[in-house]
Amino acid sequence: MQLATSLPFPVLGIAAWSGTGKTTLLEQLLPRLGDEGVKVAVIKHAHHRFDVDQPGKDSYKLRHAGAAPVLVASRHRLALMQETPGEDEPDLNQLLSMMAVHAPDLVLVEGFKAWPLPKLVLYRQGIGEVDILSGSHVEAVALDGDCPVILPASTTQLALNDTDAIARWVIEWMASQRLNDVSRNDR
Repeated sequence: MQLATSLPFPVLGIAAWSGTGKTTLLEQLLPRLGDEGVKVAVIKHAHHRFDVDQPGKDSYKLRHAGAAPVLVASRHRLALMQETPGEDEPDLNQLLSMMAVHAPDLVLVEGFKAWPLPKLVLYRQGIGEVDILSGSHVEAVALDGDCPVILPASTTQLALNDTDAIARWVIEWMASQRLNDVSRNDR
């Protein structure tokens, strides 16, 4: 498992134990990033079966009849539904390649904790193990109190409830990724 290096956008994982508030933070963070002109795509990992289609609708009937994939489109939105029975967990690189056509400035990945990608880790006291705060890919942690472990000096500490500070950090992190890309390309 290795993250593709030729992506045209930075990828930042949002990692946390269930119940920490990943989705709540994203709901608050996305408008702030949008206000700064950042076009953000999100990939969310689901650990359970989910269905975006409704029984009785034509797309549901066609999918259950064997169409794979089914793409439903209107002038307001589109949805691509693909059955993946018996498949392993989704390959993040494949999902990221699907994002490239949309030309986001940033892709936030909720979940996929085991993937080696730069991460903003959220931690709330009493929820999950503290080992999520350590690792070579942890760029920043957002905490609801004091940090229960000693972090490397290179890891930024943020307050979990300070969405403005988290947004500023994400924008600064994106800028540093662009500088790293330019440096790599100049070699």
